[in-house]
Amino acid sequence: MRISRHSLATAAVALLLTATAIPALAQTVSPNCDNSSFLADQQQFENGGDKADQPVHICGKVVAVSHRAKKTRSGWHGYFYMSVGGGVSIRIVSDLDRMNAPQWPWVNKGDNVEVVGRYYYDSPRSQGVDWTHHGTGSSWGLPGYVIVNGAKYE
Repeated sequence: MRISRHSLATAAVALLLTATAIPALAQTVSPNCDNSSFLADQQQFENGGDKADQPVHICGKVVAVSHRAKKTRSGWHGYFYMSVGGGVSIRIVSDLDRMNAPQWPWVNKGDNVEVVGRYYYDSPRSQGVDWTHHGTGSSWGLPGYVIVNGAKYE
């Protein structure tokens, strides 16, 4: 059986696309808020474990808000910190250019929030949850959102 170069190249591209799409499609998160899994992941990272980005679904109270949006190389972002229990608060990053939300800030200290996104850990001082918007990409396939006092922003 003879396979043409074109067929081989087409098959190689299809395999590559499938291989890169699988991780994005495989990302899932609990349908309910799961702070205990988040805290376990965070503790594992701080103890030197694997620091791969994790999908999270967490909830708590807002403890601080950066009232000014900041422009980064990927657009305008809003930032707040939420308590997740055990004396731990985590930074939440919202891509304001991609979210269907009112003008920033749309969250205030004391608000109840629920967040789905990507937990990243670079170091104890550089960690947080981003990808809190409805979009996905080749490196992240889980749509995120933020619910503030029952209002959902994605």
